[in-house]
Amino acid sequence: MAGLQSKRRTFERRFFERRIGCAPTRKLLILDRQLNNYHKCAMLAQVQVQGKLPPTTGKAYIMKKNLSLLCVLGCFVQPVWAANISTLGALTQPEFKLFSEDLGSALSYKAVTPPTPLGVTGFDLGLEATSTAVKNSQLWANASGGSSVSNLIVPKLHVYKGLPLNFDVGAFYSAVPSTNIKLYGGELRYAILDGGMALPAVGIRGSLTKLSGVDQLAFSTKSLDVSISKGFAMFTPYAGLGTVWVDSTPNVAPLVKETFRQNKIFAGGNLNFGLVNFAFEYDKTGSAPSYSAKLGFRF
Repeated sequence: MAGLQSKRRTFERRFFERRIGCAPTRKLLILDRQLNNYHKCAMLAQVQVQGKLPPTTGKAYIMKKNLSLLCVLGCFVQPVWAANISTLGALTQPEFKLFSEDLGSALSYKAVTPPTPLGVTGFDLGLEATSTAVKNSQLWANASGGSSVSNLIVPKLHVYKGLPLNFDVGAFYSAVPSTNIKLYGGELRYAILDGGMALPAVGIRGSLTKLSGVDQLAFSTKSLDVSISKGFAMFTPYAGLGTVWVDSTPNVAPLVKETFRQNKIFAGGNLNFGLVNFAFEYDKTGSAPSYSAKLGFRF
């Protein structure tokens, strides 16, 4: 075996000598460095084929997995519909109400967090995206002068802060790319039970959202819900129900204001990996389902 390795080394040296030319000591040092790099690459390729990664490579692999998760979330928030809400006058009054119901389902508050209180020093910051399967896709084309939409995707920056006495406060901001839809909102939540080893957490929340950027429409929602959660190690599932009040006022004649209420149910889960946090949620407000995902930091 030693003889074969010696012959291989000699062959490799002659091969690299032809590349850099035979001469002086300085070039021989360059040759040795090239051979060392060659052998390191060969060893790395061998352990990758065997399915074993050295420690440094393993860390790089974990980083790539985290980056991949961020890329998936980034793809999720890309809009499938690009147009401004600027032709509301093309809708009849019944159509405007149906369109407003879709907006209520998509733009009402989505917490994407369990009711467990964060505590006075607690903080939760995340990038979030919500996809809502609208029920009246053609009306979106009429209201925008563009193409119909089957899913409205709303990206958000969401932040929560824990307060004393089991209170939490939260807020978000959103701007849907390639549209004039901008949205912001907030919540105040109180944990009736803060949860523990044996007991679940139970919370009640009041929230609101407001649309901006759309000249032809003044739109806002107010919500009240109650939810329950129970932690199991790093995973905390939760579920709840509530009511959403929608106020949709057109600034285009002959349309008039629509005010109505929608029922709401939701369920989700929170995965905490120390500092990094991932949460997901299913929500049905009115007749349209929504799916949300949030990636961020929670402590």
